[in-house]
Amino acid sequence: MRLSYFKGLRWIAIPTLFISLHAFAGIEQQLANCAAIGDKLDRLICYDNLAANASNHNANRPIQAPVSKPVPAPQAPVVATAAITAEESFGKMPKEAPAQVTKLDMKVTSVSKDAYGALKIGFENGQVWKQKDNRRFKLKAGDTVYIEKGALGSFMLGKEGINTTIRVKRLD
Repeated sequence: MRLSYFKGLRWIAIPTLFISLHAFAGIEQQLANCAAIGDKLDRLICYDNLAANASNHNANRPIQAPVSKPVPAPQAPVVATAAITAEESFGKMPKEAPAQVTKLDMKVTSVSKDAYGALKIGFENGQVWKQKDNRRFKLKAGDTVYIEKGALGSFMLGKEGINTTIRVKRLD
């Protein structure tokens, strides 16, 4: 009983082996045909066609390599432009950074304190800034101060000749 099972299996396995060897030889021949193409674009198209057919599992269908044609010389220079995606530009510093204001000099028009003792400072240009930390800082109307960018999007207020700054936030 056991021998008859293997006899039937042998008659199925041997033709399957020959068919798969023939298909492999066909793909190998098609790759050789693509490699023999002189024009880069036609060769790439041939490989792309092979890959498309391999994904469709149509290995038995022969693929004909395209006939290469002479390429006419371009009359004007061709410039290839590619859109840069966010992933491609991630982590790269731009070569020319746009001009940004990093420090402003302003004249104080009013100084007041809120309920927690934080300074609320008004300037000539109409801006109002509020102190965000609890450091002591002497300031009066008529003083000229500077506000500059700090770390992590914060802003620092200071006076020339004084070696201290306070962290501030713009209100208006």
